Amino acid sequence: MGNPKAFLEIHRQEAGYRPIHDRIHDFGEVEQTLSTRERKLQASRCMDCGVPFCHWACPLGNKAPEWNDALYKGDFELAYQLLNTTNPFPEFTGRICPALCEKACVLNRFNHEPTTNREDECAITEMAFQEGFIVPKTDIARNGKKVAVIGAGPAGLAAANDLNHMGYTVTVFEKNEAAGGLLRYGIPNFKLNKAVIDRRIALLEQEGIEFKYGQTVEVNDAFAKEFDAVVISTGTPTARDLKAPGRELKGVHFALDMLSQQNRVLAGMEFSKDERVTAKGKDVLVIGGGDTGSDCIGTAHRQGCKSVTQIEIMPKPVEGPEDPQNPWPEWPRTLKTTSSHEEGCTRRWNINTLEFLGKDGKLTGVKVQEIDWKPNPEGGRPIMVEKGKPEIIKAELVLLAMGFLKPEHPQYADNVFVCGDAANGASLVVRAMASGRQTAQKVNVFLSK
Repeated sequence: MGNPKAFLEIHRQEAGYRPIHDRIHDFGEVEQTLSTRERKLQASRCMDCGVPFCHWACPLGNKAPEWNDALYKGDFELAYQLLNTTNPFPEFTGRICPALCEKACVLNRFNHEPTTNREDECAITEMAFQEGFIVPKTDIARNGKKVAVIGAGPAGLAAANDLNHMGYTVTVFEKNEAAGGLLRYGIPNFKLNKAVIDRRIALLEQEGIEFKYGQTVEVNDAFAKEFDAVVISTGTPTARDLKAPGRELKGVHFALDMLSQQNRVLAGMEFSKDERVTAKGKDVLVIGGGDTGSDCIGTAHRQGCKSVTQIEIMPKPVEGPEDPQNPWPEWPRTLKTTSSHEEGCTRRWNINTLEFLGKDGKLTGVKVQEIDWKPNPEGGRPIMVEKGKPEIIKAELVLLAMGFLKPEHPQYADNVFVCGDAANGASLVVRAMASGRQTAQKVNVFLSK
């Protein structure tokens, strides 16, 4: 702890975003960066707490006080080494993690100005790549055992990375044309440039991991016998649908229909006019108030939409930094305003979707109704009751962003393991990575018997 008074003398400073009038015209990353001097000052604010709640809150167990201290002292190589002991891909979480650690930071409880851990870890990693501190490990001693990883999302990549370093020969099977899972096909480029993923995949390949793309694998007993162990990390591929009348109208899509297609377009793939899901010149309605819905808003603006409205069936979260129902150091369920929301969006809560309306097979609007939630006298889920009169929201494009269904799995052979969202249901990238690492340890224990 180089400066014990820094948290008193230096305020939290975020890098912030590019100006709205500039960023909505391209898919470049919206977040800016601080200078090295400013970044060191932010790292100095870490108090090196006796009980580091940041470490407790992080699913990966990141030791923020240690690498923040190294960053403050300008030792980026040591900072990355410390960071990489718990986090295999800090360039991903440094861009897209909601930073559970920051909400649990003692400074967040003290004055709502937590240490900028997420931005710090991104800065550390980018400097490490720039200065050549990150090099492929080519001296891995192989143990002669083979492991298959099904799915190249964050969980699968984390499991493959750890297993490879343990000495296993790892083959990753991916149904899509490139690795990354929702990192590549769900998260927009303005939050995570796909060159960042490519850089890491190239490193994993140099270290010996084999990637096989365009392959859908059925994990049966015959396939399981081809390997000493199999890790299933296929995520949650089934989006939650909305079976309202008019669902079949042209213009009603799952959120990933647009998000994944837009990312593929930016990668050079072409689609016909009929295949293209675009918000250009349209009034857009996003159903679902989470991060995926926010990503749809930002993408719609960049595609040239006329307007965007986002509705959520649940009540509006409390505003401000504190959540009375979920106090520090737990994650506060408070109103979240993203960079995409700042770009322009009408947001409404307690809105139920009744019907999709159309003409000649094409969507023209959505009938909705304001509702309320009443306590259930028998306990359990609150009861939804009608509140306002039905109304129509004009829309030529509806994007369903209501989450994903947890997959169900059959009984697999003893050497098959399931991790990430495929095992636990849709969650955060950082949790998927933590699950992948934990599963790699389970595989190692199983194959060491």
